[in-house]
Amino acid sequence: MPQRPVNQPTILIIFGAGGDLTSRKLIPALYNLQLDGYLPERFAIIGVARKPLESDDFREQLRSGIDRFSRRPVLDEAHWRQLAESISYLPEDVTDPASGERLKARLEAIEAHWQTRANRIYYFAIPPNLMEPAAAMLQRLGVCRDCSHDRLVVEKPFGRDLQSAQVLNRFLTDLFVESQIYRIDHYLGKETVQNILAFRFANALFEPLWDRRYIDHVQITVAETVGVEQRGEYYDRSGALRDMVQNHLLQLLCLVGMEPPISFEANEIRNKKVDLLRALRPIRPEEVAQVAVRGQYCAGTVQGTAVAGYRDEPRVSPDSTTETYVALKLLVDNWRWQGVPFYLRTGKRLPIKDSSISIVFRSPPHQLFPADAVQHWQNNRIQIKIQPEEGIATALQVKLPGTRMLLTPATMEFRYREAFREQAPEAYETLLLDAVRGDATLFMRADQVEQAWQQVMPILEAWETQPQPPLLDYPAGSWGPRGAEQLLAVAGHCWLDAPDECQS
Repeated sequence: MPQRPVNQPTILIIFGAGGDLTSRKLIPALYNLQLDGYLPERFAIIGVARKPLESDDFREQLRSGIDRFSRRPVLDEAHWRQLAESISYLPEDVTDPASGERLKARLEAIEAHWQTRANRIYYFAIPPNLMEPAAAMLQRLGVCRDCSHDRLVVEKPFGRDLQSAQVLNRFLTDLFVESQIYRIDHYLGKETVQNILAFRFANALFEPLWDRRYIDHVQITVAETVGVEQRGEYYDRSGALRDMVQNHLLQLLCLVGMEPPISFEANEIRNKKVDLLRALRPIRPEEVAQVAVRGQYCAGTVQGTAVAGYRDEPRVSPDSTTETYVALKLLVDNWRWQGVPFYLRTGKRLPIKDSSISIVFRSPPHQLFPADAVQHWQNNRIQIKIQPEEGIATALQVKLPGTRMLLTPATMEFRYREAFREQAPEAYETLLLDAVRGDATLFMRADQVEQAWQQVMPILEAWETQPQPPLLDYPAGSWGPRGAEQLLAVAGHCWLDAPDECQS
């Protein structure tokens, strides 16, 4: 986090302020930013939602969210009162053509009191079907026309497919300048995700090895123990490919595979990410069964607790064919990565919660040790741990103590919580502060979103129109369907949660 506070007067307008995201993530993040002294001295929050609600009741609702979800619960009433005094609420229906005048008046009153034009951040924490009317309302009111002061933060999902993403992009860029639009993916705000750039480009020890000559393959895993919880209705229309792969996992792939940027300027970083997405080998319809596996969890046991299958979850269709697990094999057709497979997987109701990236290196070109010395051989690898344990581990081969030459894997590990006394900020703290500062580095650009959709569309279309590949069941608490193992076995690889079976 930066060491200097942001001084520009700022108004944050949260559309969908009555929703779960505001209470669980946004306001706790803002509270922590205030505790650390990062918010401007003149800062105001306006919550906007359909529900009639008094500002005092809205503040109490947010206070409860901080108590429950903040990494640092409210310990100092003075800090909470300071933040609460900046919070107000407005009931507005963005679908009403006459809406918005009260919001415009509130903005003008705050700026008149401050005697300055403030930065205005319009945060769309609303469903996709409300984004267009909300954006149209801002345009009609003329409150988001100053490119130097006004920003629009748009939550995912950004579209449901390539066509809808293109339609939404065209709509927004017809009303606003692209530099004003901040498409948010909270994964990019995680400390360890940002550290991928530092790890790669600030250490001469690693970057020279970061290509096809030394790297055998890459595995990216985002595993969840939870099911769909209260999101059954949304998730059953979405699925793991839309909900996780199109944004989170492809963003992680970009950070691992992108070419070195010439500077840390926002558009330079984003240009390199788009270049990587464009280099992904297109998937032909007839290839989908060979490069993609989909599964759906059935009843099982997760960490000692019996859980229901996906089709028995609340608000899920009893005959649903929505995937809760996806495994993909992707190839990058460029000079650096030609022939190196990138394996991506994500799923719900898996044995552990784990988000990690494993860079698996090739074996030495000549094996000089006798066969009985290398019975437990494993390729060198770097594992970047994103959550729940943040850190970086490097797996090496070392000699076991004793009179014989016997090799065994050993790990050198860096852990954030042990290396730094300061608690790392939550992802939304980083992203909200960047939005206040006008730094778009960690936000997605229109071409980046569309290119990511372009990559997954052949898979979505094949799953909707063809019986193959089939939707495979997997017991809750397992590592997914057997087909995911076969996806890697074709090339002699395996997922690293099964090291005893993996000798490549």
